Amino acid sequence: QVQLVESGGGLVQAGGSLRLSCAASGRTFSSYAMGWFRQAPGKEREFVAAILWNGENTYYADSVKGRFPISRDNAKNTVYLQMNSLQPEDTAVYYCAARQGTVIKIRDRGAFDYWGQGTQVTVHS
Repeated sequence: QVQLVESGGGLVQAGGSLRLSCAASGRTFSSYAMGWFRQAPGKEREFVAAILWNGENTYYADSVKGRFPISRDNAKNTVYLQMNSLQPEDTAVYYCAARQGTVIKIRDRGAFDYWGQGTQVTVHS
């Protein structure tokens, strides 16, 4: 079992930046693949980015590639999403997700077993 707590959301002007953090409980964080998903009002939850246990393999949605680097610090049990050049279409609730071990179809929300409560990101023009 792992518990995930997101932080760092807020209100920002278009073109600005935010850094989301996801703190995980437990002693086996380094064995988990971690992901970020988002859900805008009236839309389905969609994949944003993911990172494997070693921090060397990362995956991105086309819409955020080059703008939202994902990283992790296994010593701090934390995964980060640095969001740059934010646009109004990035407005959503952002969720952190985790899965222990091998992940197949890492862009699918069904691939992850544990989810945080989400943090709101609002980008105004």
